[in-house]
Amino acid sequence: MSDRIFGAVGLAVAAFYIWAASIIPDSFMVDVVGPRAFPYIVGAVMAVCSLVFLFRPDTEPSWPVFRDFAEIAYAAAMMFLYAWVLPELGFVISTIFATAYLTWRLGTSPLMSLVTGAATSAGIYVTFHLILGLSLAKGPLGF
Repeated sequence: MSDRIFGAVGLAVAAFYIWAASIIPDSFMVDVVGPRAFPYIVGAVMAVCSLVFLFRPDTEPSWPVFRDFAEIAYAAAMMFLYAWVLPELGFVISTIFATAYLTWRLGTSPLMSLVTGAATSAGIYVTFHLILGLSLAKGPLGF
């Protein structure tokens, strides 16, 4: 039943998405494909996937216990906290702590979680800021 509900909701969202794509105005530059082609493709793929959920549902899943739901809620709270402190602490420091917490909750030891957080933060910073030249939130240390 849960797959069919998910499929019905997905089909409704896909229909809305395709409708919203249909009202995108043409730009002043004439293009063979146009601005609506990619949203139409995304909406069509979403609709097909939703139909699969509607007509070929899996067996009913065994839902996790409350403790597992709490873990998901804590992870979501961490992502909200990450977005909230990002402008104040900057990308590097915020990402270290967010990644360290999430990897620790996935079962890594606290020390290895900090190492993973630092490596992830440094790797993303080098790739996106230094190599690709994208702007990331600067913290109190200037990076």
